[in-house]
Amino acid sequence: MINPNRRKRLLGLLSEHAGASVEQLCQWLNASAATVRRDIAWLAERNMLTRTRGGAERLEPKRNTFALSGESFQANLDRNRPQKQAIARYAADMCDNGETIIINGGTTTFMMAEFLAHKRLKILTNSFLMAERLLTTSENQIIVPGGQVYREQNVILSPFDNDITQHHYAGKMFMGVYGLSMLGLMEVDPLLIQAEKRLLSQAEQLIVLVDSSKFSRKAGLILCGLNRVSCLITDTGVADGAVQMMEQAGVKVVTVAPVQERELALQD
Repeated sequence: MINPNRRKRLLGLLSEHAGASVEQLCQWLNASAATVRRDIAWLAERNMLTRTRGGAERLEPKRNTFALSGESFQANLDRNRPQKQAIARYAADMCDNGETIIINGGTTTFMMAEFLAHKRLKILTNSFLMAERLLTTSENQIIVPGGQVYREQNVILSPFDNDITQHHYAGKMFMGVYGLSMLGLMEVDPLLIQAEKRLLSQAEQLIVLVDSSKFSRKAGLILCGLNRVSCLITDTGVADGAVQMMEQAGVKVVTVAPVQERELALQD
């Protein structure tokens, strides 16, 4: 096997197995230990693998310097989709033409875009995907804050206090969060907390959109207490204890059936 092909095969083996010893690579590549060591050294010099004592490991991709903590938007978008769609539809029905609303950059809130297409609203959102969707599918007036685009989380965030959000007021803010507890709404990134608090300060009512799985998720940062929440929309899979916790805090709780269940019920 010529060197380029053998080295390509070596990288492929490390991709499959994460790491391997020189002895293992000799067997897999049918090459001598001296040859394998030379290949490892050649590839390590070009930052294509990591040398270890007695072998090599695949080179792990570096974390995006400009990514926020937590899961990516795309990874979370299809999780519990039927529940999120039903929650988003109910939330969109709460909006009246002519209103000014704020929508943050969560996956459940993003699904509101489909149901807001026929509305005539003034919408401030830090979700660049929602802004794009609504600009192309509706006649809603769209406002986005200035700042940096964080692609993985689908948000536009500014580290400065004096951004455009301070000039807009909304009767309702629709927000998705990482998790909930008796302490309040929880998030995982300090910069996200800072930006969300600025949006929250510009809204009268806070309406939280979360599927029932969010009640079991914990994070180290508190965005706000439950006393700031006016209404919470979740799915019918939520535990009774979670509903009681919210209601005892003075939060109105609305539960909606996932999209398929509701549509099947309408056909009966």
